[in-house]
Amino acid sequence: MPKLRLGVLASGSGSNLQAIIDNIESGNLPCEIAVVISDKPDAFALKRVERHGIKTEAVQSKTFQNREGFDTELVKILNSYNVDLVVLAGFMRVVTGVLISAFPMRIMNIHPALLPSFPGLHVQEKALEYGAKFSGCTVHFVDEGVDTGPIIIQAVVPVLDDDTEETLSARILKEEHRIYPYAIRLFAEGRLEVKGRRVIVKDHPKDEGAMENPQVLPK
Repeated sequence: MPKLRLGVLASGSGSNLQAIIDNIESGNLPCEIAVVISDKPDAFALKRVERHGIKTEAVQSKTFQNREGFDTELVKILNSYNVDLVVLAGFMRVVTGVLISAFPMRIMNIHPALLPSFPGLHVQEKALEYGAKFSGCTVHFVDEGVDTGPIIIQAVVPVLDDDTEETLSARILKEEHRIYPYAIRLFAEGRLEVKGRRVIVKDHPKDEGAMENPQVLPK
């Protein structure tokens, strides 16, 4: 069976991208990264993948009149690499209907909060200010809202009394690195079914005590 081809969009350091690469190279993720695209030519994410022999593209938004024009170019590039699933890994742009309509329910994002709580930016700061006792991260399909698409998997971390934005962010990031590759694996195995706002995971054992849902199974 051909491997699922990923197109990764990144703007920054690409730590979630590295977690995906590590899972692919360990044989735990039946995919291949066809291309990594960044809106920032100097993004470390592009340098990160050079040693893995992964193809890269840089597309600067300032060369386009509007967001739709930029996304049209992204679609053109992703299709040229025969991408099956688009993965947002620290991509700091809101995508438009142009990209979403080209890959319906085939764009994933990870957000460092338990959606629908705290969408958008500065979410750890918001969680601390609000006095939340738990935070975490969410992998979801992308729709035309901001962090509003159907939820695939979530992981929970406690908010400690002495937490700062930095310490909470660091603990959440560890969970991001665990659940994002797993969500992609579930998609690659054809085990995700979207029913309205719900994402059903087929053939998954129930574990009411898990700190992530669905539970990340051992390798």
